Amino acid sequence: MRLAKFIKAGTVLAIMLLPTIGQSEVRETPAKYAYLFDFETGTVLLDKGSDAKLFPASMTKIMTAFLVFEKLKDGSLSLDDTFYVSEKAWRKSGSKMFVEVGKSVRVEDLLRGIIIQSGNDATIVVAEGIAGSEEAFAKKMNEKARALGLTATNFTNASGWPDENHYSSARDLGVLARALITNFPDYYHFYSETEFEFADIKQSNRNPLLYQPNLGADGLKTGYTKASGYGLVASASREGRRLVLVVNGLESAKQRAVEAANLINWGFFSFENYRLFSQNTAFLQIPIWLGDKDFINAGTNASLPLTLSAEEWENLSITARFQSPIAAPIKAGTQIGQIIINGMNGAPITLPLLAMEEVGKLGFVQRIGAALNYLIWGAPDSG
Repeated sequence: MRLAKFIKAGTVLAIMLLPTIGQSEVRETPAKYAYLFDFETGTVLLDKGSDAKLFPASMTKIMTAFLVFEKLKDGSLSLDDTFYVSEKAWRKSGSKMFVEVGKSVRVEDLLRGIIIQSGNDATIVVAEGIAGSEEAFAKKMNEKARALGLTATNFTNASGWPDENHYSSARDLGVLARALITNFPDYYHFYSETEFEFADIKQSNRNPLLYQPNLGADGLKTGYTKASGYGLVASASREGRRLVLVVNGLESAKQRAVEAANLINWGFFSFENYRLFSQNTAFLQIPIWLGDKDFINAGTNASLPLTLSAEEWENLSITARFQSPIAAPIKAGTQIGQIIINGMNGAPITLPLLAMEEVGKLGFVQRIGAALNYLIWGAPDSG
């Protein structure tokens, strides 16, 4: 890391030039809607119609599972609890877990029936078991959607059954997936299971990415209706880095599988995560005026991760702005300037430049000597 210094009107601009890796060309995709982002930083790598209204189909079941996970986490429900199968649930068509009317089914089995087998019948069993009716459960789904900041979403049922008033957006589905993975690490493993047998019927997980070697996929949920086309909310993790992808409006299950894998590979290959600072670690020395030290170690309390393309990394610059010299005394943690990061797509990032140590003030006689030195030699350089 090279440091160039520019002093003007008592203000020091320390410009640090970092090594080099960008914004790749905008990625084209046949998906009608696409939204790809880095899980840790939230940086959006691909956005195609992410705020447009779409029909989520069975991707709705991510919210259904979310509400079950919440109750498991707070202890008001256990995996061994059972829910009764109503005639409404038993009769529900579409993809099924094949629950039997009048029977009671364990919550753990119902979760697998929802997540792995995409059972519409299982979603109704869960909805009625938790809220008394599917309509009441849909209200809870919408309340949670608002709480999570899903601004373009409205649910009318637990399964994603076609309804013109049942809709979402690619961005909202991505936010929901991120919240589920973050909040429920103890239950997220259900999404990576590739098959489940219930009622002597074995069904495979409908997420095609789980079967692709070296992709790193470990969830979440497919969806399809005639109105929505083929969609998928997916997540993949490699070497500690996770991406979340939402696609919808594809023309076939094969196209969905191929394009989703291509986009995830592109995201991992075209962008990397960089951590610019170590938390509470000094990286700069600033001259002190009338202090018991000549310099103070400065840094930031942030450990800033950034997701950058090669070009962005190459163009990245960090500027530290502060007055020089800084008058003593100074307490550790005091803001003494700003760190401005430029070169990425989007607005610059500003962080506080903090004193990493305490500096006391010189006594009267020492201050006189320091003042004479300043008049003769000038202020010391920052390092």
